[in-house]
Amino acid sequence: MIQTDIQTTEKLKEIKQSFRLLMNGVTAQSLRDKGLDYHLNWGANLLHLREMAKDYTPDHQLAQALWKEDVRECKIMATLLMPKEDFPSDLAMLWIEQTKTQEIAEVAVMNLYQHLPYASDMAFQLIASPDEMMQMHGFLILASLFRKGMTPNDRDINEFLDQAVSALQNGSISLKHSALNAVQHFANIDDSCLIVAKGALKFGGFENFL
Repeated sequence: MIQTDIQTTEKLKEIKQSFRLLMNGVTAQSLRDKGLDYHLNWGANLLHLREMAKDYTPDHQLAQALWKEDVRECKIMATLLMPKEDFPSDLAMLWIEQTKTQEIAEVAVMNLYQHLPYASDMAFQLIASPDEMMQMHGFLILASLFRKGMTPNDRDINEFLDQAVSALQNGSISLKHSALNAVQHFANIDDSCLIVAKGALKFGGFENFL
């Protein structure tokens, strides 16, 4: 175990040093200007980070160590290196609770959360949360699942559309955007979903959104 901890520390150090080679000052400043504030932000391109991740085997312990760093690129690498089959739902929820920026939420959903076997159940739990960042994660996950053709049952459809309309009525701009995006992907599944989505939006006063 001691050797494993040492190896993890060395890999973490190696990865963090590698970020210097990917530094993009313009991107880093742009992210700061948008309010995406990290303790350290190298402005590295997402495509470059994905290429870097290919040099490492998915590793639960390394991903955990990366996530604990308050560094933009470490958070992103953590979502790329966490083994999907070794990521329990309670830990996923902890990561989501610790996420402070929309960028990391979107990247984590794209790289990791949408691929988890319990993604759908977690998403419906999240959209029912009173916390807007958790709701956003839920809608982002559902949008990804709907885009891949997942069709929820009638009870889940009603829950999803009720929560989406509530977000559109009361949420922040970013939450509204994620909720509407999920509804649009749901409506694209088939004609019956489109009809149901239009009905829900019309009832909520958003009939022009689809």
